[in-house]
Amino acid sequence: MRRWLFALLLAFSGAVAADETVRICHGYGCLVQADIRYTEGQLGEVRRLLIATVNPENERKMLSEAIGRLYAWAGEQSDIHNDRGGNYADGHVSGKMDCIDHSTSTTRLLKMLEARHYLSWHRVLEPVARNVATVFFVHWSAVIEEKTDGEAPRFAVDSWFVDNGQPAVILPLGEWKKGAGPDV
Repeated sequence: MRRWLFALLLAFSGAVAADETVRICHGYGCLVQADIRYTEGQLGEVRRLLIATVNPENERKMLSEAIGRLYAWAGEQSDIHNDRGGNYADGHVSGKMDCIDHSTSTTRLLKMLEARHYLSWHRVLEPVARNVATVFFVHWSAVIEEKTDGEAPRFAVDSWFVDNGQPAVILPLGEWKKGAGPDV
């Protein structure tokens, strides 16, 4: 009876008290996909980080940290711990990730956070591509949009720029599409 009551209270509160599995891509082009299990404790840590945000800018800062932590935990369960920012620092190691791996996986992580009601100020959109300076280099990123009544600002959430476990780079989408971001 008490478990039933606890489950009912959780359901009505919007809280989710269970481990969650997310498929993380690697191997370039999502060639390999690993099922990563996030514990209730890990997700609680991310929830505490995000639930305390006071405005959209603060949520983006905390979201950057949260994505880094989620990737670090994924690296404890898969070869993505070998991933380095960009495409050239990886060499031929197992677990390396290109922008398709990152944009797909980061979008999945963001959608998990959104489904758990951890995002107060943003909604998750589909990944987008940019093509800067040459037709041969297309780069993909996950995207979030502020929840506003008017014109909603959009932001690239790009974990490809950083080593595994580091905070994701979050930039205004227009700047990102023009080529903004760390030089890797």
